[in-house]
Amino acid sequence: MKQSQSAGAASDVVRLPDGYCGLSGHFDEAVDAKGEVRAAWRGWASALAGARLDDLQARDDMCRRLLREYGVTYNPPGTDMELERPWLLDSWPVVIDAREWTELSRAVSQRARLLNHVLADIYGPRELFLSGDLPPEIVFANPAFLRAAAGIQPADGVHLATYAVDVARSPDGHWWVVSDRTDTPAGAGYALENRIVLSRVYPDLVRDLRVKRLAKFFGQMRDTLLAMAPAGTEEPRVVILTPGPYSSTYFEQAYLARYLGFTLVEGSDLTVRDQGVFLKTLSGLLPVHVILRRVESNFCDPLELREDSLLGVPGLLQAVRAGKVTIANPLGAGVVESPALLPFLPSLCERLLGEPLLMPPVATWWCGQEAALDEVIQNLDQVVIKKAYPRRDAPSVRATKETKDALIAELRARPQLYVGQEFVELSTAPAWQEGRLQPRHLMLRLYAISTGDGGYRVMPGALARVAETAESVIMTEQTGGGTKDVWVLGAAEDHATLLPTGNRVAALSRAGFALPSRLADDLFWLGRYLERIEFGARMTRCLCIA
Repeated sequence: MKQSQSAGAASDVVRLPDGYCGLSGHFDEAVDAKGEVRAAWRGWASALAGARLDDLQARDDMCRRLLREYGVTYNPPGTDMELERPWLLDSWPVVIDAREWTELSRAVSQRARLLNHVLADIYGPRELFLSGDLPPEIVFANPAFLRAAAGIQPADGVHLATYAVDVARSPDGHWWVVSDRTDTPAGAGYALENRIVLSRVYPDLVRDLRVKRLAKFFGQMRDTLLAMAPAGTEEPRVVILTPGPYSSTYFEQAYLARYLGFTLVEGSDLTVRDQGVFLKTLSGLLPVHVILRRVESNFCDPLELREDSLLGVPGLLQAVRAGKVTIANPLGAGVVESPALLPFLPSLCERLLGEPLLMPPVATWWCGQEAALDEVIQNLDQVVIKKAYPRRDAPSVRATKETKDALIAELRARPQLYVGQEFVELSTAPAWQEGRLQPRHLMLRLYAISTGDGGYRVMPGALARVAETAESVIMTEQTGGGTKDVWVLGAAEDHATLLPTGNRVAALSRAGFALPSRLADDLFWLGRYLERIEFGARMTRCLCIA
């Protein structure tokens, strides 16, 4: 495989291997309508110009082998959790040039600031309701709105510490927002793992194309979480609250905890005493100052929220009110994930930030307004119907001849529970499937972290989700779709990393370790069972010899 080369003159015709071309009527990330490689992809295409299909297949096989060796898994909800499903990563990344990425990151940062202001108002003065800029029924009818969290002011006014947004490109080449992730934004750890794997598959290309590293973003995440500790804390302790090993993204949660140097805990590892949160360890109770949660808001406190929850910490909300602990993201942050909010964001951006919304959402109508309902019904063939307050990754519905009348009747009966969203033909990108390049629809999930001064830092990369087949436009891992790494081309080399290097010296020490008592109990019984297995094996050996 050739080394990376310069893009060359603009008149040079560069094409991808195997005669790849995109789907008709769709924007392709790598090639234009004539099949010529776009400017951002020319370095990649030049490096692979002399590669044989066998070489490309070997790279793809190496990608899958590394994922198995690293133990990267994703278990879709509702599946047999004893059969771990390997993470699916395509060996061809998505390449984005620096100028386009600058525009994307500005739009994502602005959107995070906007939603932070909206959350502050919803759980604070609620001036947007009084002014008529936001219909109150969108919020109060949303199960994600937690009345118990009203009036709680997070540290430094940051209601949105971590943020993720799903974006897609339309046939005209513009990026549009599809949905927001504000309650427990997941996937950043998988994006990091994707980058680590492809850095081993294409080490020369990552260097020669000057792909921006992700380490500074995660360094900012670590610094932000430490800075969110209550005032006066000298040595803040940050934990990552996980639903447990049966969570579909448990691998990512454990991976992030190790990468950032934080303790991974379950609800039973924590307790509330004197309005403070403590970690139960063999050495006693240790104070916890910041909780990065991966447990949905409703399950975090069985005393004030869902009483049937076994995942949360009793009294957690009281500790938050007392200012003894900070949660990222705050409980109830998922209220702004509702697609019913999308039509109001452009005007809210003008009011709250005094500037136009840089990346508007896909055209969306909340059916709770009479004019919007009529618009959706009149154009039912061109829109998809979504629930206004869906559960995570709830499916969309398109009208057919058989279901059109029933769907209209449902919309008229309960219009406030539905939104109509314009159907957008998603862009495609080359994916290595069945021994050759094939176009696959894709969607990007971008991530941002608060910098503590009102701004946000966007990860210079993303988690690209691709469909399973060329016809499919469903981008969820539950349906068998895969993922891609996203390479943002930079102008200067960056050698930052949070991974251990060969020059780092680890000193042996007998100092105390914050071992959760639950984990110590599990280790104790593991040792007892191993003793019994060894005794049984020795007894069997003696009987066989005799």
